[in-house]
Amino acid sequence: MIHGVAAISEAGEGDVTFFGNAKYLAALKKSQATAALVPMDFSEAIPSVAIRVANPSLAFAQLIERFKPAPVRFSPGVHPTAVIGRDVVLGSEVSIQPYVVIEDGAKIGDRTVVGAHGYVGHGAVVGDDCHFHARVTIGARCVVGQRVIIHSGAVLGSDGFGFEFVQGRHVKIPQIGIVQVDNEVEIGANCTIDRARFGRTWIQEGVKIDNLVQVAHNVVIGKHCILVAQVGVSGSTKLGNYVTLAGQVGVVGHIEIGDQAIVGAQSGVSKSLAAKGTYMGSPAVPAKEWREQVSQIHRLERLVARLRKIEQLLGSQEKSSQGGL
Repeated sequence: MIHGVAAISEAGEGDVTFFGNAKYLAALKKSQATAALVPMDFSEAIPSVAIRVANPSLAFAQLIERFKPAPVRFSPGVHPTAVIGRDVVLGSEVSIQPYVVIEDGAKIGDRTVVGAHGYVGHGAVVGDDCHFHARVTIGARCVVGQRVIIHSGAVLGSDGFGFEFVQGRHVKIPQIGIVQVDNEVEIGANCTIDRARFGRTWIQEGVKIDNLVQVAHNVVIGKHCILVAQVGVSGSTKLGNYVTLAGQVGVVGHIEIGDQAIVGAQSGVSKSLAAKGTYMGSPAVPAKEWREQVSQIHRLERLVARLRKIEQLLGSQEKSSQGGL
C-alpha cells in the first residue's frame, strides 16, 4: 500500500520517491521507500520496488497531484476591509481579500484572486483567472494577462532606475511607461519589475520567474524564458524566446540574448549572446571556452613551480659558468 510521496532521504514505508540524478544513487540504495520511480534503463539493485518510467521527475509530479492536500479555495466576493476606488470594474466571481486596495479605474478579470494587503493601481488592467498572493503590488496603468500567478511581495510597476548627473546632483528622469505581463506567466516572491521610461517593460507569454529577480525598465523577456533566483537584468535588454538565466546571473543593459540561449549560474553577461549557445563565466563566454579557462587557472600553480625550477637551474648554470671564467 502506498500512502504518500517523499524525497529519497525522507521516504519511509508506504512512500514513493523518485530517482532523477545520479548523485543520489547511494541515498536511493539506503532509502526506506516502498517504491521508487526510476529511468527506463535503470539496472541497479535497490531495496525499493523499482518502477521504470520515461521521466521520473514528471511522473513524480503527477503522483504528487494524487497525494497533495486539498487546495486552498478563496470564496468569491469583496472582503469588508477592502478599499475599492471609483469606476473599478470587477469581473464575475472575483475574490478580493482583506485590506486590499484597488484604485480608481482599475479592471479585474473573472475569477481572479487578489490576496490580502494587495494593491492594484490606478487604471491597471488584470485578466481572468489570475492569482495574486498576499502583498502583491501592481502599479498604475500596468497590464496583466490571463492565468498569471504572482507570489507574495512582488512589485510590478515601480519606477525604472533613471537619473542624469547634472551640476553635481542626480536628477530623476520621469518613468512614464508601464509593465505588461502576458498570459500564463508566473512571478516569484519579492521580485521587482520596473515600469518603462516610456513604452513598456514586457514579460511575454509563459515566462517563469523565480524569487528575488530584478527586471529593469524597458526590458523585453521573450516567450517561455526561465529566470532563476537573484537574476538581475539591466535596462533595455532584450531576451529571445526560451532563454534560461541560471541563479545570480547579471546582465548589462542595451544588449540582446538570442533564442534558446542558456547562461550558467553566477555569470556576468557584458555583451550580446547568440542564439542556442551555452555560456558561463564573467564576462560570459561559450561554456567550452570557459571550462578551458578554468582548467588553465587550475594549472597555474604547477606551471609556477616548474618555472621556479627552471629559474633555479638556469641560475645554477650561470654561476657555474662564471666560476669557470
